[in-house]
Parts: sequence; C-alpha cells; structure tokens
Amino acid sequence: MLLTTGRLSKALQLTLALIKPDAVAHPLMMEGLHQSILDNNFVIVRCKDLLWGRQDCERFYAEHSERFFYRRLVEFMSSGPLRAYILGREDAVGHWRELMGPTKVFRARYTSPASLRARFGLTDTRNTAHGSDSAESAQREMAFFFPDFDAEEWMRSEEPAFRSGRARYDPRRRVHALCARS
Repeated sequence: MLLTTGRLSKALQLTLALIKPDAVAHPLMMEGLHQSILDNNFVIVRCKDLLWGRQDCERFYAEHSERFFYRRLVEFMSSGPLRAYILGREDAVGHWRELMGPTKVFRARYTSPASLRARFGLTDTRNTAHGSDSAESAQREMAFFFPDFDAEEWMRSEEPAFRSGRARYDPRRRVHALCARS
C-alpha cells in the first residue's frame, strides 16, 4: 500500500501515540485501532509493543503526581502490554488528539462519537489511547519510549522522502518504509 497522503507541501510533524493496556488486551480492538491510524493518513514511523514497569510509569506521569488520579493511572498503565507509535502527518499532534477524542469517555461518546475513545474507551483511565499534547511534549515522549530514535535526523534524512510519497506500508513490520528507488 502506497503512503496514502501522496505528495505533501508541508513537512510532516511527529507525535507519540500510545495504545493502553485495555485495548492491547483485545486483538480485534487493537487491529481496529491500528487500522484507524492507517485510515486517517498517518505514517507509522516506529511501532513497538512493550510492558511498562511501575517506575517507568511514575517517571512518565510525574507531572501528574499530585493529581487525584495519579495512583490509579500508574497502576493501570503498568498492568499489561502497551503499544507505542511514532506517527507522522501534517499537524500530527492535533490530528491524533482529534482522532482520540476527549479524555473523558462519557464526553467523547456525546461530543465525538466517531473518536477512538468514544468507540473503544471504558472509563476515564481506561480510555484506550494517549497522545502528546504539543510538539514539545511529543519530542520528550518519543525520546522516553524510543531512546534510539533521533527525530532531528529522521526529519533531515527521511521526512522529505516520506512527504513526497516514496513510502509503503509494510504489514509484517507494522510501519511505513521507504521504497527502493527504481
């Protein structure tokens, strides 16, 4: 499958997307979420499944440590496998957040019924997905989950080829990869 966005005039933006344990535990739900990413013209730059330790959760969500939901969130996020993505697209942060829908599942069902959280979410904690809230957060969060990924180098060396439509989706690896030049 060719990259569906074809040629784009603006540079791709990168964002982190996490699929939470409630969704990863259900293969059909996970397949539907992955397909939604593709159907919404995101480039999947990196994808990996992982099991998150409690200390990693606490570090990642440290900014929320004084909030009432912090303990519940840490317990849940370390309760089972996650899937982490680096997604690319024009305005990737905004588009991913829009696709996820409101954090509160109840609100998502009424205001954004086609969103991922409305369709797949269970509660405000078990709400299917996480996404970076800004380009700055995306940089920090991508480095947390993909420490060997150099976003600046990717933007310099691979982004122009992805933007010009020279990438195909590789279903075996679950990522987009550059096509060989002919």
